[in-house]
Parts: sequence; C-alpha cells; structure tokens
Amino acid sequence: MSGTLEKKIPVLDLSPEIDELWDELNAAFQRVMKSGQFIMGPEVIAFENEVADYLGTKHAIGVNSGTDALVISLRALGIGPGDEVITTPFSFFATAESISNVGAKPVFVDIEEASFNIDPTLIEAAITERTKAILPVHLYGRPAEMDAIMAVANEHGLKVLEDCAQSFGARYHGQQTGTIGHAGAYSFFPSKNLGAFGDGGLIATDDDEVADMARMLRAHGSKKKYHNEVLGYNSRLDSLQAALLRVKLPHVDIRNRGRIVAAQHYETLFARTPSIVRPGATAGHVYHQYTVRLPDSDRNAIQRRLEEQGIGTMIYYPVSQNRLPVYDHQPAAITPVSDTLANQVLSLPIWAAQAVSDRERVASSLVEAVSHY
Repeated sequence: MSGTLEKKIPVLDLSPEIDELWDELNAAFQRVMKSGQFIMGPEVIAFENEVADYLGTKHAIGVNSGTDALVISLRALGIGPGDEVITTPFSFFATAESISNVGAKPVFVDIEEASFNIDPTLIEAAITERTKAILPVHLYGRPAEMDAIMAVANEHGLKVLEDCAQSFGARYHGQQTGTIGHAGAYSFFPSKNLGAFGDGGLIATDDDEVADMARMLRAHGSKKKYHNEVLGYNSRLDSLQAALLRVKLPHVDIRNRGRIVAAQHYETLFARTPSIVRPGATAGHVYHQYTVRLPDSDRNAIQRRLEEQGIGTMIYYPVSQNRLPVYDHQPAAITPVSDTLANQVLSLPIWAAQAVSDRERVASSLVEAVSHY
C-alpha cells in the first residue's frame, strides 16, 4: 500500500527536455508567429535541409504524420492496387494500414524472438509474382537486419521502405536507419525520439524520382499550384512544427545516448531475474521503448499491479496486425512468434533524463510482481 503514496512514474516524461530547451523553443515559436507563414515556407525548407544533413541522405521531405510518410513513400515507390508488400505482423497498425490504403496487400512474415523485428530468413518464401516491396520496421528503436533484407530485395528486384517511426537516430552498422533501403518513413509524434508538439512526419530518400513524386503527392498531386497531375494528399508539415523540431534536432543524439544509458541500467537491474527476458544491448539501438518479455507470468495482472503502485507501462502490441478484425478476409498468416510475444511484452518507463531512483523503483516493483504472479 505504501507504493500508492509515492510519486507516479509515467511511461514517458517530456517535461525535462521541454524545460531545458524552453527559451529556444519559445524563440522559435515567436519567430514563426511573427513571420505569418504557417504552412511550408522557410522553416520547413531549413528543417528538411538540416535533417537531410543529419541523416546523410539526398532528400528529406516533410509531411504531416508518420502514417502519411508511409503512404506517400509507398506510392512514390510505385506500389499500388494488386501489389503485395511483405511486412512484419508485430507493429503499430499504421504499418499495415498504409499498405492497404494504397490498394496493396500486406503479406505478414513472422518476427525474430530476440529482436522483435521481421525475420529475414522467412521473407523469400513469402515472395510471389505480385510482390513489389518489403517494409521492415525498426521496432522499439532496434535496427532490423537490413543486410539480409536488402540481399533478398536485390535478388528479386523489390523495393524496400523502412518504417523508422521509432528509430530516428538509430544506426545499422554505422548507417542511419531509413537511408539503407529505397526510402525511409519517420514519425515526429510527440513521444518519438525526435518528437514534435503535434503530428509530423518525414520521408528520406536518395532517389530523385521518388523525392519528386513524394513532394508532389504531399501537395495535392501538384508540382505547380492549381496544376494537379495526380490524386494526392494535403500532407504538408506545419512551419511551427518544423521550427520546434529544428530546436530539438541538434540534441537528438544526446537524448538517444541518455536512453541507452537508461536501458543499460535496466539490463543490470534485471540481470538476476531470468523470468524477465531483457531486450539486450544491441549496437545502434536507441530504445524508443525498453520492452521486456514475461513468458512465465501473467503479464496483464503484472501491469495492473504496477499501475496500482503508480508505475506506468504500455503493451506494444497486444494483437498481431494479421489478427486484427480488418484483415479477417485474408487467409490467416502463420506467425507463432508474433502471436506469442503479443501476450508477453511489457514496455517500461524510459526517457533520457529519467532518474536512477525511478528505474530502481520500476525494477524492484516488477521483480516483486513477477514473483507474486
């Protein structure tokens, strides 16, 4: 009962970062307000240039959400009705939804137990004459095995779109995620490693034609105003979000290092509790989430117990995408690893400026709850 008297520990606390950058954020806000330019404009152009430089990519195209980044990227890569796109079942619905929304069919390939990412060894068997692309997700900020994925894609002439919604700043063998495939789609939802103060997204690519099409699609399918060439979207990045993201971008590597330190601390705290399966320390991982597995416990009961003690947790994700009602019409994909992990995973509180004492309290409470259930 005493735990209920302690302060609550949320899954994520953005206030330390906001407090630290307050003056710069406020100056950016004032700059945009005084400019009178609120859609696209110089702030967006500057942000796109700065992100392209950070990522080491030729083009960075701002859009209004991570979901739109996926949809527009797919269309820019030539994916449409009748096509099939191989992807992971273990992700937020936006991944599969984007494939469906361009008229293509998501084909679900199971994941690796250790990484939570798509299993490259299973991809080739899922390829058909309709397959046009592979859409891996760098889940929780851990890079997928891109060398193996690209090898399969290159052998079969497939496009690769990386879902980097949770992996901004993550690196695979030293290269930024999102710059290895033909395009990368990023989200700037406030909780992301680089988060805006509302929705926002970005497409990264080195392909001039893909970039040109993406820019056209985000602006109602027009290169020149009132001369619409294709059916597009109203998916422009707000100037205010771009300006605020410009303030946060130079700090993203420092924030990511803070998350890595926090994750390493959790690894130590759980090292003597084998019933709590840790995600492990992986090079390039930026720990958008620190997600453990509880294979021998009642995960839902443990989550409720932690909530009663003022500790926030999240389940990412309780249902594999291929098990969602929206895909009942498709033949059921065989994804035993994804289905099993959906009943085991629990994401713990983590952020760059998280207090050591908070992690110690989370860990001790989780260890106690696991022993109880």
